[in-house]
Amino acid sequence: MGKVPFISIIIPVKNFERTIEKTFEYLLNINYPHDSWEWIIADGGSTDKTIEIIKNWQKRYPFIKLVEVPNCPSPGFARNKALESAGGEYLFFTDADCAPDKNWINEMLKHFQKDEKIAAVGGEVFTLKVDPNNMVEAWCQHFRFNMVSPRYGFIQEGYYPEFPKDPRPSDIGGHKGYFFGTCNVAYRKAALHKIGAKFWERPTGEDMNLSYECRSSGFKFYFAPKAKVDHMHRADIKALRKVWVTYGQAHLPLIDKYVKKKGLEVILQFLKNSPSFILPFPLKGFVYIGNFHLLHLFFLIFIIVGGLNFVFSSLWLKFLESAAFLFTIYFAYQYVKWNFGMEPKNKFWIWCKMEYLTNLSFIQGGLKDFWKYKILCIEPSF
Repeated sequence: MGKVPFISIIIPVKNFERTIEKTFEYLLNINYPHDSWEWIIADGGSTDKTIEIIKNWQKRYPFIKLVEVPNCPSPGFARNKALESAGGEYLFFTDADCAPDKNWINEMLKHFQKDEKIAAVGGEVFTLKVDPNNMVEAWCQHFRFNMVSPRYGFIQEGYYPEFPKDPRPSDIGGHKGYFFGTCNVAYRKAALHKIGAKFWERPTGEDMNLSYECRSSGFKFYFAPKAKVDHMHRADIKALRKVWVTYGQAHLPLIDKYVKKKGLEVILQFLKNSPSFILPFPLKGFVYIGNFHLLHLFFLIFIIVGGLNFVFSSLWLKFLESAAFLFTIYFAYQYVKWNFGMEPKNKFWIWCKMEYLTNLSFIQGGLKDFWKYKILCIEPSF
């Protein structure tokens, strides 16, 4: 291999003793000269054996740097601390529960070399199961959790669309909010320095905000699916639900920052291509109407009309009650039908439970800070 750029691999951590060594093992297997990289591990106050593990690895590999950030308020804050000492021409980001492919770095770099306007290259994210019997890991794999291509209609390799001059809420916090998660992305350091960009230090949404800062400044983003990482996901439903709450919660400050016009975007997710329209409204935000929302809406109608029918006993009320029940069943089926193909089939109701609870958590997150931002976000149906 000829002369290659010096790069920095940045990983924020906090209590990752379960997976961090596996991440280190995969990083070591990457096809890249060890004298041309540094690993900067920013620890946000671990209380388990994470720091002990890092220091043991440092004894063997001097390119590993540890930046300790006690009382760290967010992953973005930790990444910014790591950036202060990063010497790489390119800044690679992943997490301590990820396993990068051996060609991860070279796949990223070859696209940077094609176009100096590319600020970031991001790759695909797959699932690496740690425990073959763990139901949550199996669900994440089935759901394609954190995958890039399915999020945007199964896009192929190439440039992201240009950032809209007047973005709608769904361009920022919805299904058209093109960004790269920090589990698998590399940035050109010169591009970040040119616009003075860094991660914001809120608890969540820092990867989306940095993406939008770069794209709205005229820089390009390139999707390179071969630059892949495998992700070791949360091991229990409680931790997974917490993540989905934060995902929804991130959308309100992002919409507050990037969407200038008031109005409620209504996205008809249950129809093909999810058409949308702006409804005049004194607040900003979006409302998705999909199978999850409609099954609840018709079930509520069924309960209300059923109660009225019990009191007044009308033929029309009986008809409406029956229609509401049938629509409830229809949209419930549309919501869970994907799970019929998941193995093992005798766990079907477990898969449905996980789908429902994570979707509910996503919607809860979108509503969590409504009174703080006066922005309404009814998140999508899975």
